[in-house]
Amino acid sequence: MEPRQHRRNPRALEPVLRQWWEALARRSGFGRTLLLRRVIAAMLVGLAAVLALTPGRAISPDDAVVVAARDLAAGTVLEPGLVTLRGIPEQVVPDGAARNPSAVLGRTLAAPVRRGELLTDVRLTGSDLARTISTNPDTVSVSLRLADPGVATLLRPGATVDVVTVGERQDEPVVLARGARVLAVLEAGTHAGERASRLVLVALDPVSATRVAAASISQTLTVTFR
Repeated sequence: MEPRQHRRNPRALEPVLRQWWEALARRSGFGRTLLLRRVIAAMLVGLAAVLALTPGRAISPDDAVVVAARDLAAGTVLEPGLVTLRGIPEQVVPDGAARNPSAVLGRTLAAPVRRGELLTDVRLTGSDLARTISTNPDTVSVSLRLADPGVATLLRPGATVDVVTVGERQDEPVVLARGARVLAVLEAGTHAGERASRLVLVALDPVSATRVAAASISQTLTVTFR
């Protein structure tokens, strides 16, 4: 047989409340203020205790999102050991957050991320990132390896540049694309004996992007700043 639970009769609190009220009425202005502060402080302490003991809403498996398992540099190709799932309340999950690791595996980071940081569509290279800085829904991204690696170190995401190559004559440069927007500057490995080189990811319309990609196969490229 379960033990009977005793409930305190609300009327039992009436004498206590009456004593507080009478004590408050007898106090002077300063004493009354001090007593009120003590009563309010006691009520707040009690409320805090109740809130601390009240269990929060459990995070369901549907709230899991993909986060970085450790600090990752821009240009990192995501592999299984580099990402993990973490449960986060739905109300704080940003738009575009990846829900399944398969959605990001094999993709390249467009910017550095910290351990535990959520991975969203605009953190990865691709059309979603390109459309964040262009109103043209057909905007695509294309990568450039510049003739002078030092130029890449001067570029920052959001910068506007023109893509240039050498024409048939050395003194006749050819502008392949105007108004390209820099999306990311990615670290890239180099072969022995070569200077450090980075890949620059830019957003362009499809026609210009195709022209730049074709030229990069056999021609040296650089950019001019706007």
